This record gives sequence, C-alpha cells and structure tokens, in this order.
Amino acid sequence: MSEVTVTLRDNGPILINGDIKLVDGAGNAIDLQGKTNIALCRCSASKNSPFCDGSHKACEFKAENRA
Repeated sequence: MSEVTVTLRDNGPILINGDIKLVDGAGNAIDLQGKTNIALCRCSASKNSPFCDGSHKACEFKAENRA
C-alpha cells in the first residue's frame, strides 16, 4: 500500500497526495481520472464541489489547523 499524505492548507483546501479512492455520501466512487493529487474544498464556496476551485480567496475563508 502506498503512502497517502493529507495536508490542511492555512486558509485554503485540503490537499491529498497518493493512491486514493474518493467516495461520496451514497458510497459511490468519484472518478479521479487517475489523479494522485487532489484539493478538496473546505470553504463550501466551490462551484466544483467537492474539489477546490480557488473560491476560498474571494470569500476570504479563514482556517488554521495545528496538531
């Protein structure tokens, strides 16, 4: 199994790198078209949900997560 890295970007998306499978709330796999790097929206403003489209900049989304 390959390593997956999840990074919470300050004031931005969740970055996921690695061999991943993304599943929606109904249990259906979302076609990632072979991508191994994706950005998931945290601000809820993306027009391409669940993926980030940069809308966090316009809505001035603020979030910092620390371990």
